Amino acid sequence: MAKAPTPPPADKAANPGKGKKVLLIVLIILLVLVLVAVGLVGFLLLKKTSSNGEPESATTSAEVQPPPPPPAPYAVDLSKPPAFFALDPFIVNLASGEGERYLQAVLALRVADTKTADGLKAFTPEIRHRINLLLASKLPSEISTLEGREALANQIGVEINTVLGYPPPPEGTRLISSTGGPVQAVLFNSFIIQ
Repeated sequence: MAKAPTPPPADKAANPGKGKKVLLIVLIILLVLVLVAVGLVGFLLLKKTSSNGEPESATTSAEVQPPPPPPAPYAVDLSKPPAFFALDPFIVNLASGEGERYLQAVLALRVADTKTADGLKAFTPEIRHRINLLLASKLPSEISTLEGREALANQIGVEINTVLGYPPPPEGTRLISSTGGPVQAVLFNSFIIQ
C-alpha cells in the first residue's frame, strides 16, 4: 500500500513573517492588558487613601457618616439685625360654615433690612388686600391650632413675596424662605377669634 504524499513544509518556509506578525500582535495585546491592570490597581490604591495621605482603616469606611444638618431657612447676620414692618390690625369675617365668627389679628413682617421695610410702604394697599382675602377664606377650625396659625403665617409671607415680584415656591414647598423674597417671617402680635 502506498502512502499518500504529505505536502512539503513549503508553506511555513514560504511565509516566515506571518508567525512573527501574530506573535507581535499577541505581545501588544498582553502589554495593553498589563498596563490596564496596573492602572486599575493604582486607581484603587489611590482611592483608598484619605485626603491626608494615610490609608483609610476598615472601620472608617464601614461607618456611616451622619448627613449634614439642613440649611437654615434664612441666615441672620447679627451685625445687621433684621427690620420689622408693622401692619395695621386686621378684622375680618371668617369663612361661613362654622357659624358667624370673625378674626382680629395684628401682624408684623420681618424683613432683611430697613431699606426693604421702607420699600414695603408703597405696596401696603395691595399687601393688606391679599391678606384680607386670605384671612376671610379660612374656617375658624383651620386657624385655631398652633399648626394652623403657623401655616397661615407662612401663606401670608408667600403671598406678600408674590406681590413683591418673587415667584411662588413650587408645589409641596410652601415655605416663605423658598421664595427668596424679602419677607423672612410673618409674626402675629395678636390673634383673636370670636
